[in-house]
Amino acid sequence: MKLLSLNLGLLASIGAQICTAAEADNSSYYNPVLPGWHSDPSCTRVDDTFYCVTSTFISFPGLPIYASKDLINWRLISHAWNRGAQLPGVSWDTDEQQQGMYAATIRHRDGEFFVICEYLGVPGGIIGVVFRTTDPFSDESWSDPVRFATDRIDPDLFWDDDGKVYVATQGILLQEFDLETGQLSQPPVSIWNGTGGVWPEGAHIYKRDGWYYVMIAEGGTATDHAITIARAKDIWGPYDPYENNPILTNRGTDQYFQTVGHGDLFTDTYGNWWGLCLATRSGPEYKHYPMGREAVLFPATWQEGEWPILQPVRGEMSGWPLPIETRDVPGDGPFNDDADAYEFNADSAIPKHFVYWRVPREGSFSTTDAGLEIVPSRNNLTGIPFSKTHIELSGQRGLSFIGRRQTHTLFHFSVDVLFSPEEVGQEAGVTVFLTQLNHIDIGLVLLDSGLSLRFRATGTNEDETPEPKIVPVPEDWTDAPVRLHIHAENSETYRLAVSQGCKKPITIATASSALVSGGSGSFVGSLLGAYATCNGAGSGVQCPDGGVPTFQRWRYRPIAQFIAEDEAVPAEDD
Repeated sequence: MKLLSLNLGLLASIGAQICTAAEADNSSYYNPVLPGWHSDPSCTRVDDTFYCVTSTFISFPGLPIYASKDLINWRLISHAWNRGAQLPGVSWDTDEQQQGMYAATIRHRDGEFFVICEYLGVPGGIIGVVFRTTDPFSDESWSDPVRFATDRIDPDLFWDDDGKVYVATQGILLQEFDLETGQLSQPPVSIWNGTGGVWPEGAHIYKRDGWYYVMIAEGGTATDHAITIARAKDIWGPYDPYENNPILTNRGTDQYFQTVGHGDLFTDTYGNWWGLCLATRSGPEYKHYPMGREAVLFPATWQEGEWPILQPVRGEMSGWPLPIETRDVPGDGPFNDDADAYEFNADSAIPKHFVYWRVPREGSFSTTDAGLEIVPSRNNLTGIPFSKTHIELSGQRGLSFIGRRQTHTLFHFSVDVLFSPEEVGQEAGVTVFLTQLNHIDIGLVLLDSGLSLRFRATGTNEDETPEPKIVPVPEDWTDAPVRLHIHAENSETYRLAVSQGCKKPITIATASSALVSGGSGSFVGSLLGAYATCNGAGSGVQCPDGGVPTFQRWRYRPIAQFIAEDEAVPAEDD
């Protein structure tokens, strides 16, 4: 095994310090603690509760806020960006697949929570935003954002002892900040540019023992990703780098968890240090990682006047005693690794962890006694992305898709669909969706030949993309709902099947998870969900009348998590 930037002496030091401090009270746990697409985590603690936010790009609602009291069980409690009116028009002006809300920072000060972020991909350049609330358990309580002007990503928010507020962005550029007006001191001051890796970004500033520490990500967010650190006696510098940088990375190793980087540090109620960062379960071959960049937990030691030492990320970890396990966390959202079992009716709310690809068109999604109703969009899941002449087919005017994160390596997802198409091309189905250019679908579609089952996969690697497949609906099937299934029975393959009633499921196709790993979605992760489309028929944003499906009996059953290439941990619900 090659360790490159982490030598054996440093590893021994890490292990010795953590073991000495915790002794027999060490806790063991499995990573990722926030499985599924949860990139660029930032966290803070208030009393006995930890709060984290992660990146969401163009998915909506954006910037999920998770809360936990034990660092293992994380409840989704709100989204900082939950109303299109908070940023009118920006979602529909975003044409790329990985623009939108980049890496955020969450902080707490004087009874108020702040989430600072930057929105990319709209005319006029980057929009800096700060959302505020005194009640992070309520979507409605999050403010409209204070905007600020910037041309860099990944903002940090730091209060000094004198009450002055600072923002550090990619570069690493530092500016004093007015939280009320969004004004930034000029010009930006470059305080450190990392150790030579590309894209120094994701800065977080900490003040300890008279030192200002700036911890950053560098090396790009793929397999060269790393965390490095420097410190100074004055916030403006000069900053001296740590001689043993990087302080956290898995680059150059054969570890299952790769792309380790972009993290944040915080303490528990006993003063022990912890961190969350992103990682990808891909192994060094970096081919199959449909859940994208997930959030992993690591213990750290930070002695007075010394540099922090971070424990290397693995699937099974041992470190400080964890807080007592509990799910006694307020809020009405699910815990992140829970199963789904939804029967929709007219009084149902859309589950809090369901997301759309951009802000949806008004009226496209509703719950009725027949189920979750999705009004078809003219563009299918691919459409004509990036089109300037057919914007209504690009996905920018609302994609009729809704989904939840894939949060387990092995799972079974199924939904019943009741569908009576009236025009050729009307279609309803389920999908493993990474972006409009990378997704795997199985659905019911009306063709000239009649109602059929259609499998389609779209990928940026043509060698991995299977041919479409059309199967007539069996003659003995009735007008009852059809159950559509997506199974992940190993870490590299999805199996797509259909059934009705008590009839034996029919496997329609299999597809490689490489189709939804990286490609046009290297920053994001797979969503599992339902869609409806008329495949370009109609005009403007309107499909022909009819063909509106309802989805019912929505099930996501976790089976197992892989924590190493050949080691799986059964899901608790299995």
